[in-house]
Amino acid sequence: MTRFTVIRWTIFAAALVPAAALVYWLFTGNLTANPIDFITDWTGTTALVFLVLSLTVTPLRRLTGWNEVIKLRRMLGLFAFFYACLHVSTWMVLDWFFDIASMASDVVKRPFITLGMTTFLLLVPLALTSTAGMIRRLGRRWTQLHRLVYLAAITATIHFWWVVKADVREPRWYALAVVILLTFRVWWVWKPRLHSVH
Repeated sequence: MTRFTVIRWTIFAAALVPAAALVYWLFTGNLTANPIDFITDWTGTTALVFLVLSLTVTPLRRLTGWNEVIKLRRMLGLFAFFYACLHVSTWMVLDWFFDIASMASDVVKRPFITLGMTTFLLLVPLALTSTAGMIRRLGRRWTQLHRLVYLAAITATIHFWWVVKADVREPRWYALAVVILLTFRVWWVWKPRLHSVH
């Protein structure tokens, strides 16, 4: 077993910890006085963490020259989608009990719900096209499609910011991380053009 394989399995196991913790707290009755809000917040924050982590992979590879790390990006992105699914499912099942009309009204009336649903819908095509077969089939279009992850990171961060309303200390850190990652992306794209000008 190579060192990278150990790293990948370690990260995979660590990524399951938040879900395992939820199950443990459920069976031990430790989901706080408002379990629905707790599950919603926990899964949403975890999804955002993995979304940001997936965006750090490419800058890490370019800065360090460690090319193998790119193999972690898909896994981290899929874990972001997994926790986003849990987040949305909590809202659909525990908040609204599959009441479609009420859910649609909630999406329209509350801006932070609108942004949250927008983020989830942005992640769906990314998850569906994450297989090796779809990467080969889409070719260059796959790269173009998966740039939506940056938009999803922006909408997810604003969604989180609007949810907490008053105490924005935690979403501020995520916003800073997303801004730094987007700045790196823009700089990397424009770097060759700036050199060609000079």
